Amino acid sequence: MKAIRDVYGETLAKLGEKNKNIVVLDADVSSSTKSSIFGNQHKERFYNMGVSEANMLGAAAGLSTMGKIPFVNTFAVFMINRGADVIRNSICYSNLNVKIAGAYSGMSDSYDGATHHSFEDIAYMRAIPNMTIFSVCDEKQTEKIVEKAIEINGPVYLRLSRAAMPNLYDANEEFEVGKGKIVKEGNDLTIISTGYLVHKALEAAKELEEENISVRVVDMYSIKPIDKELIVKCAKETKKIVTLEEHSIIGGLGSSVSEVLIEEYPVPMKILGIRDTFTESGDYEELINKYGLGKNTVKNTIKDFIKIKR
Repeated sequence: MKAIRDVYGETLAKLGEKNKNIVVLDADVSSSTKSSIFGNQHKERFYNMGVSEANMLGAAAGLSTMGKIPFVNTFAVFMINRGADVIRNSICYSNLNVKIAGAYSGMSDSYDGATHHSFEDIAYMRAIPNMTIFSVCDEKQTEKIVEKAIEINGPVYLRLSRAAMPNLYDANEEFEVGKGKIVKEGNDLTIISTGYLVHKALEAAKELEEENISVRVVDMYSIKPIDKELIVKCAKETKKIVTLEEHSIIGGLGSSVSEVLIEEYPVPMKILGIRDTFTESGDYEELINKYGLGKNTVKNTIKDFIKIKR
């Protein structure tokens, strides 16, 4: 297991060796976001902008018009709440080539509490035209998604966690824009998850097998655009969908999946996420369980849901 923030910083520094147009900006938290790894190796292309997120994003917008590929870094909650105007009106409205790395997403900055937890970032970013959104769940996927972000000519939001995550993919796996991946097959129901909670979904699904409940698990790493074809395929084949996300149930992955199903192939669905409340500080795993995102809650939800006849 390796912390996603470490993988991100190392990958960015490595890519900076190959591509001299990459520049990195941080809002005085580079030791946390691990953009400091890039800064230590490429000092002439690293800018600490101080605690001024909107100015950092504005500078990145300007750098992108000069042919640079800026990666901007701070905690996801500050990126959205302090940088929203610039993200919308300077970067996305002009479709500029800026990569926005939201670190410590969800509740992964666990002990700092509600002010540092991010459960509205997907909802905001999803609503802005021209934005591509990725959410990562392991080391190899993080490496490949950062590379993919550079290939995209336009705004990209990378939802990054502080947490260490088990390895799910090998080095040969490829990740396409607008696609998800089935990481476990099943016939009775599909869990569609993203980020750290993909691993919780897998834990629950494997234990449910012992009770003769066959659960498919999908890693929806591309939040926008989303894999409509895969969502409909799962709905047709397993008849029920549960979404699981470390984000508000309002406007996140569950909302996006439900929008697809309503238009394409309606089936019974449950959305598991943070239920319109501010979170609190504490141990990360305890918070995951407290807010109904842990393995046992997922298992119990599925056991009840699977009994419902359409």
